[in-house]
Amino acid sequence: MTELQGENTQLQEAVHAHAVVDQAIGVILAIGQLTPDEGWNVLREISQRTNIKLRHVSELIIEWARTGKLCADIRAEPDRQLAPYARTSRRGD
Repeated sequence: MTELQGENTQLQEAVHAHAVVDQAIGVILAIGQLTPDEGWNVLREISQRTNIKLRHVSELIIEWARTGKLCADIRAEPDRQLAPYARTSRRGD
């Protein structure tokens, strides 16, 4: 029974982590007017460049959307990662 409870806990944590990452991708999509794949790439790059786990970066991005504040550890990265996409017109102008 204990083994099943452990598996259940792990699955619940995985579902929660996935939801947090998806929400953060949504924030990135809204800010950068990106496709979902581009948003995933930006989020992943922020995580890799800051050496902060993807789930924690996602939590920070969601908090940023809520409060307008982003911790100094990653503050420059969203702008840096979104910059290449800003050079290309997203509206077909």
